Amino acid sequence: MPSGRPVAAVARPVLLSLLMAFGAVLPAAHAQLQFPVKPIRLIVGSAAGSGPDIIGRAMADRLGETWGQRMIVDPRPGAAGAISADLAMAAVPDGYTMMMLTSQLFVASQVLTGLKFDLSRDFQSIALIGTVPFVLLANTQVPAKTLRELVELARKAPGTLRYGSAGTGASEHLSGVLLTQLTRTDMLHVPYKGVPQAIADAMANEVQVTYAVVPAAIPHVQSGRLRALGVTTPVRAPLLPDVPSISEVVPGYAMYGWYSIVAPTGTPPAVLNQASAEMVRVMKEPAFGERLKALGVDLVAGDRQVLDKWRSEELQRIRAVVKMAGARQ
Repeated sequence: MPSGRPVAAVARPVLLSLLMAFGAVLPAAHAQLQFPVKPIRLIVGSAAGSGPDIIGRAMADRLGETWGQRMIVDPRPGAAGAISADLAMAAVPDGYTMMMLTSQLFVASQVLTGLKFDLSRDFQSIALIGTVPFVLLANTQVPAKTLRELVELARKAPGTLRYGSAGTGASEHLSGVLLTQLTRTDMLHVPYKGVPQAIADAMANEVQVTYAVVPAAIPHVQSGRLRALGVTTPVRAPLLPDVPSISEVVPGYAMYGWYSIVAPTGTPPAVLNQASAEMVRVMKEPAFGERLKALGVDLVAGDRQVLDKWRSEELQRIRAVVKMAGARQ
């Protein structure tokens, strides 16, 4: 039976209730975008003093200033970065655990078998930092002052020259495999837990050569403790203009490292978008951009979409390189 009350009289309280409810939701939704409100953990799959660690700390310092919250770099070396991926994948996907995704881990994901994680499935893109060459470093006692002389030495004494890497399946390992494949030489691979250990043993002549990204290599080249014989990119590195590209001696040779930041799948999109925007902004700051370039980085400063596309293309490239090198275990 009709109540006789005007429709407007009924609708007004309902509308008022809806507006009040909507008003209560707005502050809560806005509060969810306040990020970060506590320190962030950045897991790096390389040892302290390695290229990813150096770049990760530079990013953490600058973002800490922007966010007013610390970004704590947590080096977890081993298994070419796979240990760091296992750890990051198991973290709560709330934005407070991020991971440095590098070319090394990408290579390992295509070389090593039995891994628990899938980089495409288990990690979401935040920002692409940039690319960097590896440097082929030799102990100063090695009777080879050029890459050509090193190749000749390896041909004369197959299996006697040893090269160190950050571990089986690491980018440094694949760099060495490519060199021996393309030059038809035989050098013994010695895997370490991280690049700093490989560099230390190269200086001690426990291994005769090793590979390291530019920021990790330059101090040892400048001090004269190791000799730079070549860079792995098709063009010379701006910070090492007198060091030839390996491809100048070995046609078709090309390898490079890259750095990016990702988070476990399930991290709220609003957090990912905000973190990405702020990372891109600080990387595009002239002063900080120059700081990264001074560390040997060819700056990209790409957002989530750029990194998504990069990861897709790199997956295809690295699969092809691993297949060519026969490095799949």
